[in-house]
Amino acid sequence: MVQENASIDAVQAMLADQSYVADRALATVVFLAMALQRPIFLEGEPGTGKTEIAKAIACGLGRRLIRLQCYEGLDAAAAVYEWNFAAQMIAIRAAEATGDKGDLQARLFGPEYLIERPLLEAMRPQPGGAPVLLIDEIDRTDEPFEAFLLEALSDFQVTIPELGTIKAAEPPIVILTSNRTREVHDALKRRCLYHWVDYPNYQRELEILAARAPQASVTLSREIVAFVQRLRSEDLFKKPGVAETIDWAKCLLALDVLELSPEVISDTLGAILKYQDDIARLQGMEAKKILDEARQSLAVA
Repeated sequence: MVQENASIDAVQAMLADQSYVADRALATVVFLAMALQRPIFLEGEPGTGKTEIAKAIACGLGRRLIRLQCYEGLDAAAAVYEWNFAAQMIAIRAAEATGDKGDLQARLFGPEYLIERPLLEAMRPQPGGAPVLLIDEIDRTDEPFEAFLLEALSDFQVTIPELGTIKAAEPPIVILTSNRTREVHDALKRRCLYHWVDYPNYQRELEILAARAPQASVTLSREIVAFVQRLRSEDLFKKPGVAETIDWAKCLLALDVLELSPEVISDTLGAILKYQDDIARLQGMEAKKILDEARQSLAVA
């Protein structure tokens, strides 16, 4: 298990042990985030491994992963805490029935009736050390939540009016991700170490595929990666990410495919393309053309 004060090389090796192939720039950001106790802001296209790195860090450090999945309308109550209203009502009725109403209000707003959500959970001590807090797809939320999050991450504390301020004894390792569906406010980005996660080049994607789908032969893996790399240069509504490359490889393995063919590509396009207009474009001769060009690039290499 890598120590948080280890070298960049050790961080890169730790991620590789979790089948996450990170370049040195990304490994450096992770190292600095742990050394300086700063959040990481990862921005990039969907399917490029932003979420997966949080899982790899948590597993590599032996920490708990706490995930806050963002969505439109997310507010502090859903992200931090809420009170168990149903249990409170039962307690009130029980107190009325028995006549035991002494310090009822204090009991109703005590830890017993508190439902902790991801941000509050991340402030609590965890077995094995501070958790990894993944705030996924922050671009799906709105500006008021961003402002709240900025305050929470500045001091790693949250305030519950009935209980007071809860501060993390040890700051969690925080990773925010964005698919850039909208611009996130500069104030939040400034609080973080920023890194753009791009599509990998051919060699790195081949390494990723070898780590995530090791059963695939070298020949099939090379064809898959070359085809996907060539496919990304097409004018598609949604270009396939690394996640789709891995999914496609696993689908082909399940079908006992040894090498790509236009027919196989046509039958399995749904693994790499998620919009019907894109799939329709790649049917038939277009798929064969891209496959031929991909094979040509392999021959040249």
